[in-house]
Amino acid sequence: MYKVFQNYLEQALAERFSLTEQAIPEGLQHQKSDRGRNPAEITSWCYDCPEFRKIRYTYIDAGASAQVFNSVIYPGFEYEMPMLGIDLLSFGKKKILVVIDFQPLFQDEDYLEKYIDPMRTLRYKYDDLAQDLGMKFYDANQYFSKNLLFAKVDEQSVEERVFPAFKDYIELYFEVFKEVKPLKSEQAIQRIVQAHKDYDQYSAERDPAHGLFSSYFGEAWADRFLYEFLFADAQPVAVTH
Repeated sequence: MYKVFQNYLEQALAERFSLTEQAIPEGLQHQKSDRGRNPAEITSWCYDCPEFRKIRYTYIDAGASAQVFNSVIYPGFEYEMPMLGIDLLSFGKKKILVVIDFQPLFQDEDYLEKYIDPMRTLRYKYDDLAQDLGMKFYDANQYFSKNLLFAKVDEQSVEERVFPAFKDYIELYFEVFKEVKPLKSEQAIQRIVQAHKDYDQYSAERDPAHGLFSSYFGEAWADRFLYEFLFADAQPVAVTH
């Protein structure tokens, strides 16, 4: 269902950046499962380039039961640019969730004006995809922006509204990035290093996808996938899942 999204992202990246494939820890790049109602398959890709230290995306294909595309783009530590976060989740025809955002590292006014305000026009263009759903697992004021697209949609909207929004947000992200100047101060760079670590820690501790991974591929695999690949800068904590 979301392969066209993946293909567009791959093409957009390849056209602009000189990508190098990153190794994914053994056993985590690809996995299959027969546990669910439909067989499930999960595949991940990871790249870097001079501008972005980590570009990762994952596709889960469980037929009619689940189709999931998840991606996060991490700028290099010398850039204070937000992450680009994408979540497209379909659990049958009637349960489709969309999340697209420039995920801010900081919430101070100057930072938001510089990196989040450019999304304002797109946010209003796709107002139907900016629904006040409320967040069950996350704090909406941390690592999310006021121009977030967050919506429950139907299959028709995925093609007619979500895909155009997806393309526009990706194009805008790269346009904004072109204007960003690398940080020179080691202190400023270390602030970004810590912000990336904090983002991974926060995300790993709250990511609801762990339950999905566990149901298909087992808890041990899900733990590895979460801490060794998705959020590799996070430290595992004692959590009862």
